[in-house]
Amino acid sequence: MKTEPIQPAVRDNGTPRLETPGESAAWDALRGQVRINVRPLASPSTIGLFGLAAGTFVLSGLQLGWVPQEQGDQVALALIGFAFVSQIIASIVATLARDGVVASAMAVLALTWLVIGLVMWFGQPGATSDALGLLLIVSCVTMALIGLTAAMSKLAPALVFLTASLRFGLTAVYQLSADSPWKTGAGIVGLFLAVLAVYTGWAFLLESATKQTVLPLGRRGPGATAIHGGLLEQVKDTPNEPGVRVQL
Repeated sequence: MKTEPIQPAVRDNGTPRLETPGESAAWDALRGQVRINVRPLASPSTIGLFGLAAGTFVLSGLQLGWVPQEQGDQVALALIGFAFVSQIIASIVATLARDGVVASAMAVLALTWLVIGLVMWFGQPGATSDALGLLLIVSCVTMALIGLTAAMSKLAPALVFLTASLRFGLTAVYQLSADSPWKTGAGIVGLFLAVLAVYTGWAFLLESATKQTVLPLGRRGPGATAIHGGLLEQVKDTPNEPGVRVQL
């Protein structure tokens, strides 16, 4: 018995393979009517990274003894009022800009600072918390995964996120063990993280202001295309992005 080969559902150019002239005409008419409007948004990376720098620097001051334990509630205010607020704003704007990596990183960082701040505000000065330690393990793992993903396009932000993962991991061990060397190690890594965050945030700011790379961010692949690629090269996948496609 001879059978006809099954035709694929789509052509090589991605359009549906239609059986009748009427279907083809309807498809052509639909393509002529569909428009995708993209809203221009400023990059939220700078404000989020500066918020990260503020949060980790102030917390390092407490962990290294530069700030007395009795002023832990004031450190909590800095974490909530600066780090959390700036990074949650960055996460929202990054979501609207369809940058899933930055949105995820800023959301995890913002909520982690919020919880740390609340635990410090309501807890006893200098006390540790097993519950906070467990949460920081989750934050450590998620930031590591985000950092590895970010490395596919931009190396500098990836290094920031991976260092944040290490910082949360060391703090988690201290919260679970109450051993001072872990607290000191977390504070030192936190200072290094603050420097990285300021550098990367400034690099994004200069890039936005001058429309060219001034300080290297290690862009490659999609990250390089976003700056150096043509318009058609950048928007060719827009129909398949969240908020445009039918399902998330």
